[in-house]
Amino acid sequence: MDKFKFWDFGIIDFIDVFLVAILLYYIYKLVKGTVAINIFIGIIIIYLVWKATDLLEMQMLHNIFDGFMKVGIIALIVVFQPEIRKFLLMVGSTNLSGRGKLFSKMKFLKNDMETETNVDAIVAACHKMGSTKTGALIVLERNNNLDFLISTGDEMNIKVTQPIIESIFFKNSPLHDGAIIIDNNTVKATRVILPVNNEKSIPQRFGLRHRAAVGITEKTDAVALVVSEETGQVSYLKNGEFIMFENADELLNLIKKDLV
Repeated sequence: MDKFKFWDFGIIDFIDVFLVAILLYYIYKLVKGTVAINIFIGIIIIYLVWKATDLLEMQMLHNIFDGFMKVGIIALIVVFQPEIRKFLLMVGSTNLSGRGKLFSKMKFLKNDMETETNVDAIVAACHKMGSTKTGALIVLERNNNLDFLISTGDEMNIKVTQPIIESIFFKNSPLHDGAIIIDNNTVKATRVILPVNNEKSIPQRFGLRHRAAVGITEKTDAVALVVSEETGQVSYLKNGEFIMFENADELLNLIKKDLV
């Protein structure tokens, strides 16, 4: 009768597998495109070597790897501290009421009929503002809910268009200070105050807007666009790093890929 136990798959088992799949998906989203994925692969290799030395009874090597594995949890916390912080923020900022229902945050479950962010308008506005050296800081929400930042600025509900973005950051506009947060083709908030990163060393030519962009993209999975008021240069940041691009088309493709 034991051979039939494999088929004894109930609703609880299905939920268990589904939740594990969601967990693995979010872990993949957190480490994708970062050095953490290489570190994770390295840890898997060390684990396999540890098991192999035990199986082959290579006692000396096994003792070395066994000592490493015993402190592995602490090492994981230290090495993956930014990713763990992002994951906990993602879980803690998930709102289970209203618009922020749990499944609405799982973007891989969204259908193709839902409104997508008008990236073309955003990039066009950035380059237009860059030509006039109009400073701007735009944060694009992904999986992590950024509603906890809205209280630092002015809550909005404006459809994204190129003229809207340009008018917000117009130098005489009362809304031009701080950042704007965009999600699902909607400007959620303006004049948002972002956490500034003072620990990371970035070139002196970059100012507070760039440090704020580094801070928010390092602490969450959001991506950010910055237009320098001094040079007019457009910068794209992800995971606390400056992402290089050659032209507007390449920038468009980068953002669209990251927002999927």
